[in-house]
Amino acid sequence: MRLLKRTGRFVLRVVLVLWLLSVLMVVVFRFVPVPLTPLMVIRSIEQMQNERPVVLKKTWKSLEYISPHLQLAVVCAEDQRFLKHRGFDFEAIEKALEHNKKSKRKRGASTISQQTAKNLFLWPRRSWLRKGLESYFTVLIELLWPKERIMEVYLNIIELGDGVYGAEAASQHHFGMAASQLSKQQAALMAAVLPNPRSYSISHPSPYVRGRQSWVLGQMALWGGRLEYKEEKE
Repeated sequence: MRLLKRTGRFVLRVVLVLWLLSVLMVVVFRFVPVPLTPLMVIRSIEQMQNERPVVLKKTWKSLEYISPHLQLAVVCAEDQRFLKHRGFDFEAIEKALEHNKKSKRKRGASTISQQTAKNLFLWPRRSWLRKGLESYFTVLIELLWPKERIMEVYLNIIELGDGVYGAEAASQHHFGMAASQLSKQQAALMAAVLPNPRSYSISHPSPYVRGRQSWVLGQMALWGGRLEYKEEKE
């Protein structure tokens, strides 16, 4: 019985420490640029295992130095209720479930907040454990970060090519310019590859990617060309 109690107290302490650590990390990254993510490490290891040169291009930029066109483009492409939801888009989840019952081509419903939580703290391989932790960190960042910070972190750590992470590195790599200078067309093209940035190319877009780019441009026009972060949540 004593051993059981000691084990229970030990487990409780471990859980408490992990919880405090997770909250601390979220608070720190509310203000501090993200130096590295688990995904960046995993991709670098994969490159070494495949006997390839390790490529890791990333340059942190504040949101004010990232084109408003790109901010709008990723919302139009990935999460059109980003400014309204509290981390989870339940309408999109319901639609995805209905679609996946009827189609072999599965559709996801992860929000920008969920993607940010996953890319910042977790690993890419799908599992119930990762999904549960992703939901936990999504709640934390929605509670402790404004939408602008979620967008800023998202655009600085997202994978946009083989070994290329973040808007600035991708803009320099694919277009030879700063992220602040991206045009609507370039921003829409970058957003168009986000479902699978390792399979779809920004530098050499396929007809499918070009089609998505056109769709994103149309959605951007419907939005009026700009995000307003002060929009009230539902």
